Amino acid sequence: MDIHEGTAAYLRHLAEVRRLSAATVRAYRSDLEGLAASCSDVELATVDLENLRAWLWQAVQRGDSRATIARRTAAVRGFFAWATESGVIATDPSLRLVAPKRGKTLPKVASVDTLSAVLDRLASAAGEGDPVALRDHAVLELLYGAAVRVSELCGLDVDDIDRDRRTARVLGKGSKERVVPFGLPALKALDAYLVRGRPALLARGSVDAPLPALFLGARGGRLGPRAVYDLVSRELGPELGAQVGPHALRHSAATHLLDGGADLRAVQEMLGHASLGTTQIYTHVSSERLTASYRLAHPRA
Repeated sequence: MDIHEGTAAYLRHLAEVRRLSAATVRAYRSDLEGLAASCSDVELATVDLENLRAWLWQAVQRGDSRATIARRTAAVRGFFAWATESGVIATDPSLRLVAPKRGKTLPKVASVDTLSAVLDRLASAAGEGDPVALRDHAVLELLYGAAVRVSELCGLDVDDIDRDRRTARVLGKGSKERVVPFGLPALKALDAYLVRGRPALLARGSVDAPLPALFLGARGGRLGPRAVYDLVSRELGPELGAQVGPHALRHSAATHLLDGGADLRAVQEMLGHASLGTTQIYTHVSSERLTASYRLAHPRA
């Protein structure tokens, strides 16, 4: 078996056995493409540590970031661990492969005042009745109010919203379902969108049967992640930088919850993190914000 056949079999395993999302499988495919190209003339069973180090060195020479190289190395280790456990190869050549450590970076977080100003501006635009403006306001209110991932938001159907309980049923990573709460401002924005925005967008579509999707694009189809990225970048870019995306609202919601005294495990459950350690990054954000405020405000700082 050559390495291309091996990686293809591994990607099928990720999709069909581990049931990872299509987006995650695409990410693994992207990470493994460089390895397959580097070792294209070598049988999978004969790939050794030197082949892997050569692949790693190519990434360094290209100027790939430490985080990118570390992520791709993790993907390669996962691939060879699977190949060894499946009996495709006799020994795992990646066990001694050392990648550069990731640099410690804290997530970008918008201030409460900034988000309030952005959401107020979107609410004012939505008041004019334009269906896209009504949708955009509801999208940002729900991204921030429920701290959901962009894939979870775009995957929502109308029936996933429980107005009485103010909750949304989302499908997270690993096809794990969870129910997340949201606040009254998000409910009001959703109500306005569902009454005045969504029907107008739905009428623009060419399909005969009504779509169940909660959020619709300008042409009446299900709203895609790219459109949400563009919206967030346009609204929050001036504050957080041009590369800001929907995850910034999730980061901000988690940080503001902890700033307000929320329990760490409750935040973990809301975010759908499998590990508490993933959620703990937001305690560092809160700590840094407290330290910065202290240094600016305390007379003996």
